[in-house]
Parts: sequence; structure tokens; C-alpha cells
Amino acid sequence: KYYLFDEMLARISDIIDPHKIDIIVQNHIEMDHSSGLPQLMKIIPEAKIYTNASAIKGLKLHYHQDWNFQEIKSGDSINIGKNDLTFLTTPMVHWPDNQVTYCPQEKLLFSNDAFGQHIASNERVESDFPLDIVLEEAKKYYANIVLPYSKQVQKVMEAVSSLEINMIAPSHGLIWTEHLPEILNAYNLWSNNITDNQKALVIYDTMWKSTEIIAYAIAQAFENKGIKAKLQNLQLTHISDIMTEVMDAKYICVGSPTINSSILPTVAAFMSYLQCLAPKERIGLAFGSYGWSGQSVPMLHKMLGDDSGCGFKMLEPVKVQFIPDDEILNQIRENLERQLDNM
Repeated sequence: KYYLFDEMLARISDIIDPHKIDIIVQNHIEMDHSSGLPQLMKIIPEAKIYTNASAIKGLKLHYHQDWNFQEIKSGDSINIGKNDLTFLTTPMVHWPDNQVTYCPQEKLLFSNDAFGQHIASNERVESDFPLDIVLEEAKKYYANIVLPYSKQVQKVMEAVSSLEINMIAPSHGLIWTEHLPEILNAYNLWSNNITDNQKALVIYDTMWKSTEIIAYAIAQAFENKGIKAKLQNLQLTHISDIMTEVMDAKYICVGSPTINSSILPTVAAFMSYLQCLAPKERIGLAFGSYGWSGQSVPMLHKMLGDDSGCGFKMLEPVKVQFIPDDEILNQIRENLERQLDNM
């Protein structure tokens, strides 16, 4: 990044005179990967930048400079002295310009955004960090950035499966050294939309607690059938954390009261986020309370179920006027349990 350029240059200078650098490999053009490039090119203007055609176009549109670009294609290699670098283009994981770089002598994959985590740490490798935390942060990264491109991820997994890899160095988070099977297996699960049939999320916001009361009844029905239910209040939990839970949940239940003939803004924001990240092979349920018009539940049912929305297989919606009493709550539980029995 441009605002960390001086720090990066100082660290490079500890190893080599930056003026001696004559090759740059640009795996991605997004500004967290490239915004320091103009400052670097002022120091080494003749350096060759190896990247793909889409990245060259994007870099020119970002920085409006005609640097010494060297276009590569997937499978191309260059020699840099003791080592070779082989390039594999990985379009739409998660931008069109993405590529990864492999060094066969070191059995090292520079994986770009793939296999990254939301971790900022003094540690360098995953073996120096609790593995459960690293995998959870990798899951969060996948859920919020990579998930819509799962089909492309499968192609990348197929391509890298032929490589002998001892180390994966992503652009974000820790370097993978000892737990490669775990992260590769996780990516196979996530990219194939393999979920836990015994996990349900009940996501909601509420105004006068009626929708929250319904949410608890729905969660209880799942629990009664041996399905772990996790309540997610949108006022208390960030949508990026909820999406991490979505990754392995089979049932996605979303609730909102009706407000001004629509849904609450927090629920609308979450639904927009959910639709864009596009998890597949889920079962949905819309629920909520209303006073007189009652549009929220039909809206959520359509957002979750239509092909233009999430495209989930849908359970019967739950719609309650004003405050549910014990009889209504029992009906909600019994009706949902019956549907679960028939699935």
C-alpha cells in the first residue's frame, strides 16, 4: 500500500539495494496490492513488470503510466537466477486480473488472495499461531471475499493440485507451512458448498421484540429436531461474522418486522450482502411480525427463494400480527418441526 511504502522500502533495503531490482511480479492490481507501485517505479523506472493482459490494462487505468510491462500467459515461466517462476492465471478469484506465482525449486506458491486470512500479527507462519483461529479467519476471509467465485476456486484447486507445494504464501495473513492439508481441504469444502445439515442460523432484527420472540421459537424447533440453531441479532453481530457462520449452515432463516411497508434497514443491508455473496444449496425461511400491512415476510421469502435472489429451497414463511401468544408460538414450533420431519 502507498502509505506503507517507506516501511516496505526500508525492509527491502535491509536485504538488497532497491536500485538493483529489475523484475517485479504483479499478481493483482487491487490497490492493497498495487498502490505503492508508482513510488517504486520512480526508483526503478526500467524494471520489468511481469503480469497478465487483464492486469496490464487495469494498471494503466489505475495509474496512467506506460511502464515496462511484460505480458505473461498461464503456464509461462521466467528464470530469475537460481530459481524459476511459473505463472498461473486465476481470473475471478476474486478479480479478472488475478494470478498466482509458483517457484518449483522452493516448492513455494505465492497464492495472492487465495488461502488468505484476516490476521495482522507479528507471527509469520501459521504454525506459530493457534490453528483453530487461523482456519476460522481463513473461513471469514473466504466467506466475505471469495465465496461468490467458488466455481473458479475449484478450477484453481485443480490447477495447483499438480504442483508439489511445501509452502503457500498468501498476500494476507500468515504463511502456510505445516498445515497445508487442512487449508486445502477447507477450500475444497467451501468451494463445493458442503454444509452441515445439522446447523441452522436464525438471523433477525426486531423493533418491539415480537420478531425476536418468533426467532427464539424457530430456534427451539430446530433444537428439538437435533439441529443446532444459532441466533444472530443484526444489531449485535456484524454481517461479516454472520456470513462466516453462513459458510457451513444448511438452514438460513431471516426475520424482520414490517416497517413502512418494507423491512428494517439492517435486514435490507444483510440481504443485499447475502445475495451478492451468493451461497448455494441452502434452505431458507422468512419470518417476522407486522401491525397491519405485513409486507416484510413476503419480501424476505422472495429475496431468499427466487432465482433472482438467493435461490434457496424455502420452508413455509412465518408471519405473525403484533405479539405472538403461547398458542401461536407452539404452532410455529410444531409446523416447522413437521416440515423438518418431511425433508
